[in-house]
Amino acid sequence: MATRRSRGDGGLHWDDKRQRWIATASLGFLPNGKRNVKRASGKTKTEAKNKLKKVLRDYEDGLAIAPTGYTVKDAVTDWLTYGHSGLAAGTVRTDKSMCENHVIPDLGARKLRDLSADDVDKWLATKAEVLSTRSLEVIHSCLNRAVKRAMARDKVKRNVVELCSVPTGRPGRPSKSLTLAQAEAVLKAAEDSPHYAYFVVSLLTGGRTEEMRPLRWDHVDLEGDPNADPPIPPYIAVWRSVRSSGDTKTRKSRRTLALPSRAVDALKVQRKRQKQQRIKAGDKWKETGLVFTSTVGTELYAISVRREFRKVIARAAELLPKIEPYTFEHETEPGAFSSDHSAHPLVPENWTTRETRTSFVSILSDKGIPLEEISRLVGHSSTTVTETVYRKQIRPVIQTGATAMDEIFGTPTPEP
Repeated sequence: MATRRSRGDGGLHWDDKRQRWIATASLGFLPNGKRNVKRASGKTKTEAKNKLKKVLRDYEDGLAIAPTGYTVKDAVTDWLTYGHSGLAAGTVRTDKSMCENHVIPDLGARKLRDLSADDVDKWLATKAEVLSTRSLEVIHSCLNRAVKRAMARDKVKRNVVELCSVPTGRPGRPSKSLTLAQAEAVLKAAEDSPHYAYFVVSLLTGGRTEEMRPLRWDHVDLEGDPNADPPIPPYIAVWRSVRSSGDTKTRKSRRTLALPSRAVDALKVQRKRQKQQRIKAGDKWKETGLVFTSTVGTELYAISVRREFRKVIARAAELLPKIEPYTFEHETEPGAFSSDHSAHPLVPENWTTRETRTSFVSILSDKGIPLEEISRLVGHSSTTVTETVYRKQIRPVIQTGATAMDEIFGTPTPEP
């Protein structure tokens, strides 16, 4: 004889409207006094019971509030909405773009509970065919942080994304530097540009683009103090950046740089141009105290500077003879290439404003300036980054050792 289920054990019934078996279990009462009932459905009695068992296990594991239909898209959207407090606007834009273009379209429809490490591995492997390693790291990080946030809110048991490593993606665009001749052509071509002073100061001081755009006139001295002991040359104080905190990238990035004469002249031209822009803009002018501004006094956008720089590159290319593509057989050491190479051609779309900085490092290195001094000038915390990333010196032969040995042992007398 069948026994009656105990009170609270739930039940199993057929739903004519849904054409499915419904398994239920009562788990006491909610704070509002209503009964806490968990349900699961299936095409068969066994399927409904098994699903209910899974729901009850989740409840026991602390996932009582997790909706069964919660997707990867829901988790990512929640993270983009509430998980970016205090981050820079640029970081928020980048994360949103990466999620909308790479995470949500591929994994968004997947239920978060069903997302497996294999799913993430296959997704990253597919993306590795079209994205650089750095971009793969970004999309992996975005998904990882979104799932971690969901896990902290009892939407999923564990974060499988943390178990997956980032594969090697497509090679990124290598950084380049201008040759001395190319740099001269760029400076000449920039004379008619509205950002002339920006390009001159960037190229001749090695400042980061994020440090040049927020540079203020009260951090610029175009006269110096020749009567001081020792004399103080004209200088700029690189104390700010466009980062959310306003601070420079590192502690050593906060530095004061003497200005070459050409940069002093360019800044004097900029001051005159800005006065004319202020008069022309009238009431539309925004007084910000910035050195490099738009036509109404506001801070420049990185994209507008890059667009203008590429126009300058195009004009500079016309001032130089045709340049063969850059090729080399091997690297002798980081930053020093074999002798069978030529300069990068001045193709506008292949250049960005930040490469005025690598050009500054490379030209100084080619001139024989010690790496330690160059590192101080560009505000690096050590010479390692200067050597392996920024120095693309044009002269392939490192002469220090040979010169020292000639001084020590002398040179042989030429044969008659």
